[in-house]
Amino acid sequence: MSAARHESTGPARLPFPEIGPDAEPVAQRMAARRGGELSALDKLLLHSPPVADGWNELLGALRHKSSLAPDLRELVILRVAVLNNAAFEWVAHKEAARRAGVTEAQIDALYDMDPNQHFDYRQNLVLELADTSTFGVEIPDLLFQQVRAEFSEQEIVELMVTIGGYAMVSRFLVALQVPPPEGEVGSS
Repeated sequence: MSAARHESTGPARLPFPEIGPDAEPVAQRMAARRGGELSALDKLLLHSPPVADGWNELLGALRHKSSLAPDLRELVILRVAVLNNAAFEWVAHKEAARRAGVTEAQIDALYDMDPNQHFDYRQNLVLELADTSTFGVEIPDLLFQQVRAEFSEQEIVELMVTIGGYAMVSRFLVALQVPPPEGEVGSS
């Protein structure tokens, strides 16, 4: 399954808003986090500057201030993208996953419903956590005990917020049919 299979065939369901004086400071903060440019996702969020600002802060913290190992963070994000059929999210994070040390075989395996043969124990735990949280929300005691034995309390909080946060991202992208970018979106 490739990201192209998930692409929207036209523009997003909402037009990009005019960036007025109330949205300009938020747009500037978002562009700064992205390396100077706004993505289609960012532009759509600017329909609600307060939501866009909070979104930018949360996702920026998950990407740049988290204690999670970068490979684990990007594996979780890509797995959520696969589970929620979010091509934009997949394209925006695939290169970041490679930079974090995720191999091509691992990236390809994220489309398997049982990808564990390509991953180490900790990677498998976070993928199982992502799957379980995405499909059923509730985390069984045994899985939580396994996660608790491997990760600090801070890492567990950051894992759960990363899974939930990127589920939010994917649901926004899919619902509004936001076409995927040409490649990675700066520090998304």
